[in-house]
Amino acid sequence: MRSSPEILRALENESIEILRETAAAFKNPVLLYSIGKDSTVILHLARKAFHPAPIPFTLLHVDSTWNFKEMITFRDRIVAEGKFSLIAHSNQEGIDNGMNPFDFGISEYIRV
Repeated sequence: MRSSPEILRALENESIEILRETAAAFKNPVLLYSIGKDSTVILHLARKAFHPAPIPFTLLHVDSTWNFKEMITFRDRIVAEGKFSLIAHSNQEGIDNGMNPFDFGISEYIRV
């Protein structure tokens, strides 16, 4: 039976390989970045996968506009420090029409 560090190393290596294969297979992939712990870990793995080169993905943040301001500050700091390209998208039409994720559901609120 493999030890926990060996299992974690194998999972990390597999994740890195998937990121490299994605970069090689697609013309213009993006990396969804929600600012949460899961997408932050994926971003960390992407940095490891392509180090010392920059990651070959643009970050895409679907901004619900319901995040804590500290989350956006964190996102912007991570983007600046890593010199990442970022697309931040909000459903401006929905915002202008007074939509919110509570009354309309998150899928409708953030759609294009």
